[in-house]
Amino acid sequence: MFLWVLQAVLAAVFGLAGVMHAALPKEKLRPMLPWVDDFTPTQVRLIGVVELLGALGLFLPAATGIAPILTPLAAVGLAITMLGAAVTHLFRKEPPAVAVNAVLLALAAVIAWGRFGPYAF
Repeated sequence: MFLWVLQAVLAAVFGLAGVMHAALPKEKLRPMLPWVDDFTPTQVRLIGVVELLGALGLFLPAATGIAPILTPLAAVGLAITMLGAAVTHLFRKEPPAVAVNAVLLALAAVIAWGRFGPYAF
């Protein structure tokens, strides 16, 4: 049950972030997310699409029973995404953002471990 709740929460977080990054123009994101200055608008949208697809992959395959192996793979993909985000924030000298990335990476790693290992479908 713990992994299901964790998957739902992480899917909600990444889903909302993904929609925001993919749908809003860079100018509207800039006040909230200064890191967008380091990326082109296309790259920011791509990051949003990756987050949104990862969110869908965390929950839908497991919930529907269709290709449930995609759930831990999505968790690994989101962990890698958070590793890249942490590196970006390290270069920008933004320690609070690195901490958030580390927490999200750890949660995604727990899901990947659980769904690849002892709590697979």
